[in-house]
Amino acid sequence: MAEAPAASPPDGLAGPADRRLHARIAAELAAPVPGPVAALAGELRRRHGAATAAVVFYGSCLRKRTTDGVLDFYVVVDDYRSAYPGRALALANAILPPNVLYLEWPYEGETLRTKYAVISMADVRRRASLRSLDCRIWARFCQPAALAFVRDAAARRAVEDVVATACRTFVERTLAILPDAELRRAVTGEAIFAAGLRETYRAELRSERDHAIRELHAAWAERHDAVARDALEALEERGRCTLAESGEGLAVTVPAADLRRSRRAWRLRRPLAKALAIAGLLKTAFTFGDWVPYVLWKTERQTGRRIELSERQRRHPLIFAWPVIARLIREGTYR
Repeated sequence: MAEAPAASPPDGLAGPADRRLHARIAAELAAPVPGPVAALAGELRRRHGAATAAVVFYGSCLRKRTTDGVLDFYVVVDDYRSAYPGRALALANAILPPNVLYLEWPYEGETLRTKYAVISMADVRRRASLRSLDCRIWARFCQPAALAFVRDAAARRAVEDVVATACRTFVERTLAILPDAELRRAVTGEAIFAAGLRETYRAELRSERDHAIRELHAAWAERHDAVARDALEALEERGRCTLAESGEGLAVTVPAADLRRSRRAWRLRRPLAKALAIAGLLKTAFTFGDWVPYVLWKTERQTGRRIELSERQRRHPLIFAWPVIARLIREGTYR
């Protein structure tokens, strides 16, 4: 049975900062997307049927305002059994969410490519929260996104709530990895997003370089600063920290016991995330579809290097092509 979407926080429980954060996220998610993105989202909705609550567009193509590349989506569904025609993919999604799939789709004489993740509303809500040691969802959803498809008002409110929760979780968990002196002096949106993205990317199979993280922040600097301040003030409203104006940022006081718990959790989070990423990569070999041409296409696009596989490697990639794929992963080509 599909879980009922959560409503936005009631006014009696959410303070002004929480409401500002939710309003900011709602406006961001409601921004129009290019026609090819909307068309591809419609195709994803068709493939996963009436169980599709929302298709969330995010990533580098959103940031660069282009459809030239691999478009990133999260397809949020009511439940896995209803989202697939067979049981195997549904079971794989339930055991180790999300499933990552690949689609090449013709659109007005061009080929659109997407690497998209399928996750249930219940799972994405759980992984966006403070209870989750898995940082992948709140690291993704704290960044800008747009709703390329949404089924109805209830699904829209549910996604807005997930994204706002992810932003609060990202900010609160990042406070624990900032030096104590920096917390007392002045915390800026740039410091929070730079430290948080650096640490969450370190938990993946391929870390982003510092200059790439700086570019990520610079592309959305005003937005990140506003989200960080709203989230900090919302956390203060919830009793998670206290704030004081200090120079160009906010001085933050977090209870010492909470900081110690969060810092211990970070020591567990990185190896857990890497283990989940490796398990997910192995699972993706079965769920992704025709993944070998995708990896080779991405390699050539990113490095200019064309890699030729033998017929045996193409026909049996899980047996014979893994040395090539593993080398590409070590070199940082594929994540």
